[in-house]
Amino acid sequence: MKKLLLLVGLLIAAPYFSDASLRVFACEPEWASLAEEIGGDKVSTFSATHAQQNPHYIRARPSLIAKIRRADLLICSGAGLEVGWLPILLQKADAALQPGRRGYINASDHVTVLELPTVVDRSLGDIHPEGNPHVHLNPVNILKVANVIYERLCQLDAENAPYYQDRLEQFQQRWTIASAQWKKRSASLKGTSVVVYHKNFTYLLDWLEMKKVGSLEPKPGLPPTASHLNQLLKEAETTELSLIIHTPYENDKAAQWLSSRTGTTVVELPYTIGGNEQSNDLFGLYDQTISLLIEAVSNER
Repeated sequence: MKKLLLLVGLLIAAPYFSDASLRVFACEPEWASLAEEIGGDKVSTFSATHAQQNPHYIRARPSLIAKIRRADLLICSGAGLEVGWLPILLQKADAALQPGRRGYINASDHVTVLELPTVVDRSLGDIHPEGNPHVHLNPVNILKVANVIYERLCQLDAENAPYYQDRLEQFQQRWTIASAQWKKRSASLKGTSVVVYHKNFTYLLDWLEMKKVGSLEPKPGLPPTASHLNQLLKEAETTELSLIIHTPYENDKAAQWLSSRTGTTVVELPYTIGGNEQSNDLFGLYDQTISLLIEAVSNER
């Protein structure tokens, strides 16, 4: 009987210990990629969303519940981005992954958050009380979150702390060099006026010193309307407009409508890992984003 119980115990434990790596559950692809940069072959990552999905709106599927139950570390953007589905997953997650515990990382808690509202009212649309959650599109924020991931990996796996430190230092060096190159390459973008679909490029525009002059959404989270688009068209008569930008998961119909009447170039930016074929890691994401913007502005001129 004891042997039978031992065998059953081993079978139950097997799925959890068959892999020695730490399991990282990322809410978005950018954080899975960053965890891989720091954790290397000591971590296995899973992203709950992909580039063709709006991270605001996904379903807390049973498969996600199964994944988060087995996770050692949770990394999300925070600031309300996942408020529609993450709380449901957390109800089924281990105590170590709950807010305030070492297995829980909200990226927005560790960076300077932009667009903190002074008034929170549902009549204003889907306003995030904690500020804009799309923090990954400023390279400075990536470095800050990388440090947090390193610290948590060391807490969870102290034996491999020297390995994580080496990975962090290598990433910091490569990322700092790349960031300086991106900034230099993008100098011509400074002051460029753009219309966005949603406020998901706020951190990118702030870092590149570009100007947002309008949104295709009449209010955050609401789809474009004919009256709002006509208002943007009217404003374009007196306001310089260089680009209209959107993500892969946003319908480009409204962008194309405005473009056809203003002659403004529409650019689909990858937004996250997998947003196009070349954006297969964080370096590729930024390379592609900068290149697409520079090319579009050059064509405009």
